[in-house]
Amino acid sequence: MIVFDESGQVLQGVGDLELSAFCIHAPMHRLTGAKVVLHTHQTWALALNMLEDNRLLAASQTAAFHFSRNIAYDNGYSGPARALSEGERLASILGGKKVLFMRNHGVVVVGDTVAQAYRLLYKLEKVCKAQVLAMSTGQPIKLLADTMVEDVSEPNPQTSHSPAERERLYFAAMMRVLDRVMPGYAD
Repeated sequence: MIVFDESGQVLQGVGDLELSAFCIHAPMHRLTGAKVVLHTHQTWALALNMLEDNRLLAASQTAAFHFSRNIAYDNGYSGPARALSEGERLASILGGKKVLFMRNHGVVVVGDTVAQAYRLLYKLEKVCKAQVLAMSTGQPIKLLADTMVEDVSEPNPQTSHSPAERERLYFAAMMRVLDRVMPGYAD
């Protein structure tokens, strides 16, 4: 991973700064105020974004809770980002949401912490996979009723941890899994 400033100066890490990454990430940080910007081309999210109708449906509790009002859609892919104006355009589309679906390209997830953004990105890939698999059956997808979407979208008042603490715990657990399954991955 490379950490760079708004001018493209590498602050941490080794390697060259990719122009398209700079043109997307720098404006996203500046215009959205996000501390973390994750841009990926994950298999299942990309597959969904390759469809004519690339909407993530509120067909599961996870989709409704995390994404029902949290996704912006950029359906105007025009090729690799080669100018800061493209990142500015994407940030404008994202607005105050946390997820940007980029038609024929991938996704952007923003957050206040790595743990928050990672958890959202991980759950996004899971629900995209579930939706693409459900669509592959050819059967109609049963959406949650609007009242159910409202109900599951509300945080549980009886939870013992704040959202930030839940995100931190989730990320720590995922890192333990990675340490166990792929020891030495960080070398």
